[in-house]
Formats: sequence, C-alpha cells, structure tokens
Amino acid sequence: MPEGIDPARGQERWDGRTYYGRAQLKPAPFHNALVGSYVFLAGLSGGAQLLSALLDLVRGPAAEPTVRRGRYLAVLAPTLGTACLISDLHTPQRFYNMLRVFKTTSPMSFGSWLLVAFGGFGTLTAAAQFAAERTRGFGWLRGLARAVQLPAALTGAGIATYTAALFSATSTPRWAAAPCSLAMRYAAASIASAAAALGLGERRTAVGRDLDAVAVAALAVELAAAMSDDASQRRAGIGDAAKPHLLGIVVPLGLFAASLLRPGRRRLLSTLAGIGVLADSLAMRIRVLDEGDESARRPELSMRFAQPENLRSGG
Repeated sequence: MPEGIDPARGQERWDGRTYYGRAQLKPAPFHNALVGSYVFLAGLSGGAQLLSALLDLVRGPAAEPTVRRGRYLAVLAPTLGTACLISDLHTPQRFYNMLRVFKTTSPMSFGSWLLVAFGGFGTLTAAAQFAAERTRGFGWLRGLARAVQLPAALTGAGIATYTAALFSATSTPRWAAAPCSLAMRYAAASIASAAAALGLGERRTAVGRDLDAVAVAALAVELAAAMSDDASQRRAGIGDAAKPHLLGIVVPLGLFAASLLRPGRRRLLSTLAGIGVLADSLAMRIRVLDEGDESARRPELSMRFAQPENLRSGG
C-alpha cells in the first residue's frame, strides 16, 4: 500500500504538507468589533423580546415593568445593531440588495429578512407600549402590544441564533467544526444576557428571582455547549487544551446561583453576575470571529479540517 494511504479504508491521508505555508482560505472580511457587536445586540434583543413575552403571559401585571423594559431593549437590534451591520458593509446599498431576493438556502438572505421582520414586529410592539403609557382612553394600544409581541418573540428567537448558522455555513474551520454546539451556545448566551439585562432593573421581587433562575439555566446550557464546542475543535484538529474563556461563564453562573441561595444579598450578587454576563457575551462573539480569522490564516488547520473526519487524527 503506497505511503499516505489508510490501509483499512483505502483513503489518502494528508501528510501535513502545505503549499509553501500559504493559506488556502481568506479570513472573512468582517470588522470583528462591529459584527461582534451586532451579533451581541441581536442576541440580547431577541432574548429580551422572548423573555418579556413569556413574563407577560405567565406573570401578568406583576411583571409589567420588566415587560416594558424587555420591549424597549428589543429595539436595540433594529437600530444600533443594524447600524453596526450596515457600517461593516462599507457600501450601505448592499443591505438593500440583500432584500431583493429571498433564498431559504442562503443564511445571509434568510437572516436579512429575519432582521427586517423582527425589526418591524419589535418596533411596533415598543411603539404601542410607549403610546399606551402616554395616552388615556386608548386601551387597545396595550392589546396591540400584547398581540404583536408574539410574532416579535418568534422572530426574536430566530435573530438570536441565525448568526451561528451563518458562520457555520462557511469553510472557516473554527466556525464549521461544531455547528450544533455553536448554535446552542449562541442561543444560551442570548437568553442569559437578556435575563441579566432585565434583572439589572429588578429589586427583591419574584420576577427578579425568576430572571436569576433563567440566567442560571441558560448559563449552565452555555457552559455545556462551550465544552462541547471545544471538544469538537480538538477532535477536528483545530483546537487546543481547555481555555480560560470558560471562567466568563462559570463565575457569573456561581454568582447567580449564590443570589438565589442568599436572598439577603440577591441584589448585589445578581448585579455583579449580570454585568459579567453582558461583558462576556459581547467578548465571546468577538472572540469567535477572531478565532475564525486565525483558523483561516493557518493552512495546516484548514487543510486538516478539509480531510474526511475519520482521517483528521490519522484514522
């Protein structure tokens, strides 16, 4: 059997050589700080819209202040987030051009329309909420806000996670190595950051405890997804040993858990945990983009990742 052939499968193995160390892929042409900020704001807005709708349905009038904040937070993606996205496109008309067609097979096209739909529903919900608070005799406005928040919540769930599908659909090894884990991590981080942001305005209330409990559950899922993501990268031959970034999840998770066990210090512990979650959620989005660029620049990673899965580690 010739050298470089797996005798058990008859498949040719990559022998580790590259073409003079030149990269076979180009890094994504993103401004990572801008795109990372957009992804963070999309997750925060989508999660806030979803949680506010659930609280409105479950807690009713007791959660009204939190529901109001959630509806206003949801406007961050259609406004500041869209500004970051269009700024990164360099030519603003590119965003308009992406709306000329709708392709379900294109994550970019699907995401563009999803952002427009979420922006429309979310903005209408927030506008109805704002108008209802400042007018009398227009009770139907609150009903309108409650009705529109349902499609806003559904599109919010999509806007919080579609970016993971967008990145995973590329040839960039870091992003394509574990699409399911990355999607789960983005979804959990979106819910955790939304619960943290909404919880910053809560005092010793039942709704505040609910939000802390949601944050604990979301962070636990994110931690599991992050560990699975790291393991998948190592199996694909593009990752390294355990990373310190997990502390950005573990520390807030411990603080939120402590806030539930020590009600007397819930406010302080929850606030510290919430700030940590928001900071790590933004940093994680930017870090994933940076790691993707690095994996694209290194030909030994991209060429190894291009091999059949059963040959990446030598069979």
